Amino acid sequence: MSSLPVYNMSGQQVGQYEIASTDLVNSINKQLLHDVVVMYQACLRQGTKQTKTRSGVAGTTKKMYKQKGTGNARAGSRRSGVRRGGGHMKALSPRDFSYRLPKKAVRLALRMAVASKVAAGKVSLVDGLDCTEAKTKVVAGLLSKIGVAGQTTLLATNGHRPMLYKSGRNIAGVSVMSASDLNAYAVLRVKNVVIDKAALDEFKSKSVADIQAKAKALAAV
Repeated sequence: MSSLPVYNMSGQQVGQYEIASTDLVNSINKQLLHDVVVMYQACLRQGTKQTKTRSGVAGTTKKMYKQKGTGNARAGSRRSGVRRGGGHMKALSPRDFSYRLPKKAVRLALRMAVASKVAAGKVSLVDGLDCTEAKTKVVAGLLSKIGVAGQTTLLATNGHRPMLYKSGRNIAGVSVMSASDLNAYAVLRVKNVVIDKAALDEFKSKSVADIQAKAKALAAV
């Protein structure tokens, strides 16, 4: 059982939040986390590199000189890959690196990622994580008071919070994301997670429901 501090937007601690990693997932599978992170990284690759084959470069296709009688090695087109200005022997072409793992595995990996942060004591809660106006100093002051300033931090909000996003986007290493859009890669790539208390309540209730449904399904077998 872990006790997470609960702060307000002024950075003052207003309570404690009791949560256990088993409330989110039964166990943490490092291989699954690795596979899901690699999937997200592969989806981020652009895959736009391209080089020309001998058919793509400019130049005549005429034979450079006759086959025999010159004393030189036989030669064909100037576009050959062995000549300067010719095409590439193994040309690169645009490709899509993205792929998808099963949805259940991706959702389970997210719960494992959050559980690992909870177990490591890298999760802080804010009751009512939002800003009334776009001011960077509000978010910077909050991060400083809860002790995560200067570190990579993810702010997970309860729903879309445009003012909080505008307030935090100028701070290096800080990202703002709705809790409903979280993924395992976004959670694991940062050192600290600051999440809205209401968002964690909803996330926890869904995780408990999934765990109970899985246990019930296993019991019925």
